[in-house]
Amino acid sequence: MTAAGRRGLRLPPVVWDALLPALLLLNVLTTYAPQDLPVAVALTAALALPLLWRRRAPFTVFGAVTAAALVQWLMDVQLPADIALLVALYTVAAHSGRRGTLLAGAVVEAGVLLACLRWAPEGAFPTPFVALTATAVAAAVLGVNVRTTRAYLAALEERAERLEHEREQQARLAVAEERTRITREMHDIVTHNLSVMVALTDAAVYAQHRSPAKTTAAMLQISETGRQALTDMRRSLGILRTDEPDAELHPLPGIAQLDALADQMCAAGLPTRLEVHGAHGHVPATAQLTVYRLVQEALTNALKHTPTGTRATVRIRCSAGTVTVDVTDNGPRPPRPAAGTPAGHGIPGMRERSAAYGGTLEAGPLPGGGWGVRTRLVLDSSGAASA
Repeated sequence: MTAAGRRGLRLPPVVWDALLPALLLLNVLTTYAPQDLPVAVALTAALALPLLWRRRAPFTVFGAVTAAALVQWLMDVQLPADIALLVALYTVAAHSGRRGTLLAGAVVEAGVLLACLRWAPEGAFPTPFVALTATAVAAAVLGVNVRTTRAYLAALEERAERLEHEREQQARLAVAEERTRITREMHDIVTHNLSVMVALTDAAVYAQHRSPAKTTAAMLQISETGRQALTDMRRSLGILRTDEPDAELHPLPGIAQLDALADQMCAAGLPTRLEVHGAHGHVPATAQLTVYRLVQEALTNALKHTPTGTRATVRIRCSAGTVTVDVTDNGPRPPRPAAGTPAGHGIPGMRERSAAYGGTLEAGPLPGGGWGVRTRLVLDSSGAASA
């Protein structure tokens, strides 16, 4: 397209609407005799000039053009400006519903009938009547098509905006879920490892003069616990590269790593017995991580809130479709928190992890004393978690 053509396409609609009246008036001024000019100009102006407002008031303009055409018929004057009726009909069809289009079409058809009765050559009535009727129908159909296309494009635009809004919402939800996941992971990692490190440090301080060998072992355990915490934190944040040595030394925690966790808790002062029933090779890594974090959080709570001498038992039962986690201790029931004390994030986080696999976490005092945490994770037939 040329530059002039592009500029022409950017002209305001009123300029295009003024083009037809100008051409019709120019045609009258150049083709009619001087004695017929005043009537022709007046009728042409009455027929064509209302088209300037056809987009803002389609029915009003159609009524004005129809009235001018009726005056023209009564005065028995034929004009090229009668095409304004077709433009007005097209505009009504493009901007109104079916009822308005049918009404305007009926009015135009009545005008066609009157025009053919008065101006058709004798014996040739059907030909002009059919031709003018077909022209009126074509104008109405074109207007209806424009209206339908406009509505379709508007629906597409609305749908695109809705989809864009939904994508933004999904992105925000994904960000919120990722933040929640990272927060939950950080809580479990930091709380557990710091609790273990504090317990080991207290034990090392207590044994530094009586048993230097035990002190050295505790300090080495503290160092290993710190390195494990750093690795878990970096993995949870998604920045641990597979080519780093720690990636092989510290695989993603799962059921196989519960033995090391039990040993760690024993070293920190909470003797822990682990029982794993059933094969767990079919359990997906994400479900195994959930099992590990649940056991880790339950044992950490037992370490923090029970006195020395408390023992814990961890029972894991794996079947084809479920994994049951049962963690108990024989410590005394912890006192109720004072009013106004903020609730912790441990048990709520455990409930969220369990709910992600269709489980319901049960945590509370046991009838015979002690504390218990129990849940059952549901797996589907392919080993993936059922959301």
